[in-house]
Amino acid sequence: MKIYDELVARGLIAQVTDEEEIKELINNGKATFYIGFDPTADSLHVGHFMALCLMKRLQMAGNKPIALIGGGTGMIGDPSGRSDMRQMMTPETIQHNCDCFKKQMERFIDFSEGKALMVNNAEWLMDLNYIEFLRDIGPHFSVNRMLTAECYKQRMEKGLSFLEFNYMIMQSFDFYMLYQKYGCNMQFGGDDQWSNMLGGTELIRRKLGKNACAMTITLLLNSEGKKMGKTQSGAVWLDPNKTSPFDFYQYWRNVADADVLKCIRMLTFLPLEQIDEMDKWEGSQLNQAKEILAYELTALVHGEEEAKKAQEGARALFSAGNAENMPTAELCEEDFQEGAIDLISMLCKAELVASRSEGRRAIEQGGVSIDGEKITDIRYTVKKEDIPEGGLVLKRGKKKFKKILCR
Repeated sequence: MKIYDELVARGLIAQVTDEEEIKELINNGKATFYIGFDPTADSLHVGHFMALCLMKRLQMAGNKPIALIGGGTGMIGDPSGRSDMRQMMTPETIQHNCDCFKKQMERFIDFSEGKALMVNNAEWLMDLNYIEFLRDIGPHFSVNRMLTAECYKQRMEKGLSFLEFNYMIMQSFDFYMLYQKYGCNMQFGGDDQWSNMLGGTELIRRKLGKNACAMTITLLLNSEGKKMGKTQSGAVWLDPNKTSPFDFYQYWRNVADADVLKCIRMLTFLPLEQIDEMDKWEGSQLNQAKEILAYELTALVHGEEEAKKAQEGARALFSAGNAENMPTAELCEEDFQEGAIDLISMLCKAELVASRSEGRRAIEQGGVSIDGEKITDIRYTVKKEDIPEGGLVLKRGKKKFKKILCR
């Protein structure tokens, strides 16, 4: 199966311009394509997963990825699905975040020998001459047409700033500059970015002629993919210091039954024939599918060894109530008052709740247990001497747990 047909079969393609030309470029390894990443944190999260996997697939087929870091556009608001303005960052913070991104991306993308590039759009945006930019680029954009874009219509009701209004032009200019400087002939992005991406394709053709090679593709469910990066407790990061490999594994192990096969198809590199067989699975077999998904993605991000540890820890938790590879929290002498620690303090220490009030509610609602025993008394305490050498399992809800150890 050709790579373009595989992308379609995996459910990754939503909309395209010039489909036959796109097929020709991708299938023959002639595409130099870019996907944008905003350096708003020092780690990527699972919402970026689809884009990273796509870049890996296309590079494996001989195409050249460009990871575009939005050091320039990151200074202003993006109207696509946002309700607030971005925080401005210093150049030093942006560079630090870019360095962190590249380190994580190297697990997916080969940056050696010109096989891929990481580019920061601050390179051309920060030194623009405003008058020259207006004269050169402004005439190619119709305000009336821009306001018909869904991303702007959503923001118009709440108020659209002039900064945010410029975002489409900035993103379009990115594609134009990448085309000129690096021969980038294709762009990928989420379905919420379609209008902005079309703006870039049209700008290149207006500036350089209709025969200029500039293609656009959007990823199916990429806006949903961005939501993957958030859970009730915050972001699920690719940095193991922010989200442990065990917690990362558990995140995917607990996806909804309705989503597991879709995620396997879009995010793993398992053969389509094997995944097609899984489409027939139901009931308890879906739990096996979730284990496969969690293992494959944890191995991709953190390596096989960490994936095995996470899988063993998760299995042991649900079978024996204890596990060598379960995430731990250590209590020190200062955590005990008169030789005991109250349950709310233990929940806070284990970072299973964000505050004492949240811990109190969790206990009162019956969502807290110790070694499988539900505790509903908010005044419950645990004596230091009652914590075994191997630790005890403190659990909140179905998905959050830590092994509690004493130093």
